[in-house]
Amino acid sequence: MFLHGLFGRGKNFTRIASGLEPEARSLLVDLPNHGRSEWTESVDYPEMADAVAAHLREGFAADGPVDVVGHSMGGKVAMVLALRHPELVRRLVVVDISPVAADAARGEFKHLLDSLATVDLAGLERRGQADEQLREAIPKDGVRGFLLQNLRREGEGFRWEPNLEMLRREIEAVMGFPDAGGAQFTGPVLWIAGERSDYVTREDGPAMRALFPKTTRMTVRGSGHWVHSEKPDEVIAALRSFLLTD
Repeated sequence: MFLHGLFGRGKNFTRIASGLEPEARSLLVDLPNHGRSEWTESVDYPEMADAVAAHLREGFAADGPVDVVGHSMGGKVAMVLALRHPELVRRLVVVDISPVAADAARGEFKHLLDSLATVDLAGLERRGQADEQLREAIPKDGVRGFLLQNLRREGEGFRWEPNLEMLRREIEAVMGFPDAGGAQFTGPVLWIAGERSDYVTREDGPAMRALFPKTTRMTVRGSGHWVHSEKPDEVIAALRSFLLTD
């Protein structure tokens, strides 16, 4: 099962999931406030993890525990899922995020959310106009293009598919991590970091290993935060080694 990060959706992992075939069958989830899933009034990691657990029990994990891969916000949901419902998780992969409550200044989520909020949706006649409006604030073409996947035409106009207003309001919760209450997940964990990202730091190591004592960390050279998008072949190779071999 794959859990995407902020601004993402399940299908962002299509290439990675295809790289695990035919040995593995994958479930690509749209988390709340993203993709085709419903919006909520707040960000609550235990609630999201419990909702994912209920969904797994209804079908995908009905026959036993499954492997869970989570990136960024989805990585936090995956970690909370493993801590609260360890019977559902065989192996866990956490991509470029740590189990810590970080200041909103770490990374660029706040900047990206604020930038998207400046787009004049009412005045848009074509998607390219939104790209032009964001070019100065978000100069990287790849990041801008990824974010603009969330812009949907509705009638004669456009709307953002994610719940941007709530996510901006709840940025501290997005960047937070709930108290585990002494829980541990003792199964195997692969912790993947992007070399050029600051969402995983050396100082985060003790917190990670306190909750997940069987953690192996790897760093993908040349990658920023969206590791699976920037370096898909490296991620596929790591997942095949970790998930598909004993």
